[in-house]
Amino acid sequence: MIAGIMLAAGSSSRMGQPKQLLDWGGRPLVRVIAATALAAALDEVIVVTADADAAVAAALADLPIRIVPNPRAAEGQSTSLCAGIAALSAGVEAALILLGDQPFVTAAIINALIDAWRDRRVPVVAPVFAGVRGNPVLFDRAMFGELLTIEGDQGARGVIARDPTRVHLIHFDDERPLLDIDTPEAYTRARRLLDV
Repeated sequence: MIAGIMLAAGSSSRMGQPKQLLDWGGRPLVRVIAATALAAALDEVIVVTADADAAVAAALADLPIRIVPNPRAAEGQSTSLCAGIAALSAGVEAALILLGDQPFVTAAIINALIDAWRDRRVPVVAPVFAGVRGNPVLFDRAMFGELLTIEGDQGARGVIARDPTRVHLIHFDDERPLLDIDTPEAYTRARRLLDV
């Protein structure tokens, strides 16, 4: 089994409003990204939200996902990553970590990472978009223990950088998946790209 863990518990402090609920083509951003994960070859999709985030849960209503509330979300991204890893089913062999604010990541990108992991069974598979390493990143089960040691407001970047020999990179020409929606300006820029 390969699971997707979508991190959607951010406080959106720089946005000034919950970015998970921003309009993206007529649907909430969090729902669009969850639907992309569901369209890929993932066996289960977990969405980590801030504790008791009713609005985000409502935006995901009726999708075949599992919502995992993170009561420690205010302590930083690492707590959401750990909550997602801890919630994985026992049979999961690899987990793909995707962010809840990168709408240009496609099911085809996710599937390319999955295919590379299935072919090579490497510890980490990561994308490179127009020369820049980005997200989502797929981790073999052997990496879960290391991911659970991350602390503070950071993701898995340090784990990935620790040993480049265990990271298999997949290259894509498109740079749009690098865009994350953290500010009103980034949202405006992303909406402009959506309409292209």
